[in-house]
Amino acid sequence: MSVRIYNETQLDYIRQAGTILHETLEMLQTHIVSGVKTKELDRLAEEFIKKNNADAPCKGYKGYPASICSSINEELIHGIPSNRKISNGDIISIDIVVRYKDYHADATRSFIVGSTEEKNKKLLEVAEKSFFEGIKYARENFYISDISKSIQQYVEQNGFSVIRDFVGHGVGRNMHEEPEIPNFFNGTKGTRLQKGMVLAIEPMIAEGKPEIKVMPDGWTIVMKDSKNSAHYENTIIITDKEAEIVT
Repeated sequence: MSVRIYNETQLDYIRQAGTILHETLEMLQTHIVSGVKTKELDRLAEEFIKKNNADAPCKGYKGYPASICSSINEELIHGIPSNRKISNGDIISIDIVVRYKDYHADATRSFIVGSTEEKNKKLLEVAEKSFFEGIKYARENFYISDISKSIQQYVEQNGFSVIRDFVGHGVGRNMHEEPEIPNFFNGTKGTRLQKGMVLAIEPMIAEGKPEIKVMPDGWTIVMKDSKNSAHYENTIIITDKEAEIVT
């Protein structure tokens, strides 16, 4: 699939999907407290999205059973909501895709449940700040690798590791589109950025080593060394100036 360039009408649908997604995450944050079940967060998100005349296409995607992904501590991504209760000190990452009039937006936030130790706060802070370091280069006529290098450099100079097995991606008509956006330099310049491209940039970082493994459910990805992880993602639009964050 080639890289898509979106027109203003299409971008407005993506912006609307992004607004709904942003508001969904803000709503969920008020419910992320010790003792809540992750499947309750999933229910709340699905209801909120539907009330806004949109849907959550993760549900049913390749058989995935829920509307959100809820990943706790050493779980990096794709954790399935369940009867598991979150506890004080946990890190929980909520990843959501919203579809509005057949256009998609994708975002993730990592939250701390209650209070936690400083190293966990720093992990989340570095994940978020690395995104903003990366998007300094998310503008017309730069390259994907400019984003990748900036994210990797910021994460590693702060003592954390960047996941190699999963990457960001284009988004728009489909949940996943070209180009791939690594959070590390893979030796190639990558795609040249053009106005009208829509990207989901998503640093995934770990307290320990970057190696991962897949759990028996076939979905949940965990850190092999069982150390904590964090994930920060937004959907952005490439312009001839600074990137426009829509989530």
